[in-house]
Amino acid sequence: MVTEIVGGLLSDSLALIADAAHMATDALGLGMALLAIHFANRPAGPNRTFGFARAEILAALANCLLLLGVGGYLVFEAVERFVTPADTRGGLAIVFAAVGLVANVVSLSLLMRGQQESLNVRGAYLEVLADTLGSVTVLVSAGIIMATGWQAADPIASLLIGLMIVPRTVKLLRETLDVLLEAAPKGVDMAEVRAHLMALPGVLDIHDLHAWTITSGMPVLSAHVVVHQEMLDSIGHEKLLHELQGCLGDHFDVEHCTFQLEPSGHAEHEARLCH
Repeated sequence: MVTEIVGGLLSDSLALIADAAHMATDALGLGMALLAIHFANRPAGPNRTFGFARAEILAALANCLLLLGVGGYLVFEAVERFVTPADTRGGLAIVFAAVGLVANVVSLSLLMRGQQESLNVRGAYLEVLADTLGSVTVLVSAGIIMATGWQAADPIASLLIGLMIVPRTVKLLRETLDVLLEAAPKGVDMAEVRAHLMALPGVLDIHDLHAWTITSGMPVLSAHVVVHQEMLDSIGHEKLLHELQGCLGDHFDVEHCTFQLEPSGHAEHEARLCH
């Protein structure tokens, strides 16, 4: 990042400075990700029954907002360069962009595995991936300037770096907000979940069925299950609960679940806030 800032100032390349600014947000984002993982690993307590598991999601949200701000700023500066062109030195820009490219490739290899398991790490991975593409874009624009002298290549590259940030950030932001708004876990069809539970012997109805995600890899579910009293008397609570939990664990990869078993008509006596 520091190398690219120095190179951008020496070569008067906005594209190089844009890539460095994006790297700066990555460094801050990675720092927040590490801090969030530290807090997420702290044990739960009586007042925080899930501990600080949501810290990872909050860090991902902060990264999204930071990236959107940087993307908007880069687009604005690129438009300014079209109005007031600069004399960019392509040779210097190529040298410093190559240093940034090597650093980004190393970072990508370190984050590759973890990005499949955590929204937090995925956010960091996507940031570094965009940085890598940014470094390639700077190399191409600097090469064009060296070969043809077309100075507009530099602000165009800056504009591309700014614009490539936005779509992936919006996608990550949507996934993060789904977790915070307690939407159903990704890939879990609630209608299918209901159908599977209803197909179990003795189950008459399912109501107050809720599923959400605490943090990456921690989907949870709760439901009120109406059962035949005779069936419950014959097989017992423990066997039915085992079948309900097994159904979710086997078919939907939801292991953390809470069921309330109740006889027919019990729902009519529950407080409205329970529904």
